[in-house]
Amino acid sequence: MSAILLSDDPAQLDMDRIHAWLASSYWSPGIARALVERAIAGSHPLGAYRNGEQIGFARVITDHATFAWIADVWVEETARGQGLGRDMVRWFVDHPRFVGVRRFALVTADAHGVYEAVGFRSPIRPERFMERLDPAFMAALKAAP
Repeated sequence: MSAILLSDDPAQLDMDRIHAWLASSYWSPGIARALVERAIAGSHPLGAYRNGEQIGFARVITDHATFAWIADVWVEETARGQGLGRDMVRWFVDHPRFVGVRRFALVTADAHGVYEAVGFRSPIRPERFMERLDPAFMAALKAAP
């Protein structure tokens, strides 16, 4: 199997592929391409590549000091089960630009074990966490499987 390259060079991102992945996900069903582009432009993206083809994606939104939100972790089906999602998240957690960030957070429906292996756990005080969802987004999430 060929080696996988992780790169945070935005010029390498395959936006068509990323949009298709995210539009098919349970967390952003049907998301518009323009919104994906805007989200990536406002965050620190990471691509995973095998033989020049993008096979994974993740991004982090952060102030580089107190908080970092890991989002949109996606691994192409043919590359799943090999630790790539964990490796992408670990890339952020271990990267010199993010050392000392007090809180990393993320949301997952089905990959708790992946993230626990990188040190994530349920919030200490979940009753303090709140969210505000756009009504259309909330409806899309409720309708998604």
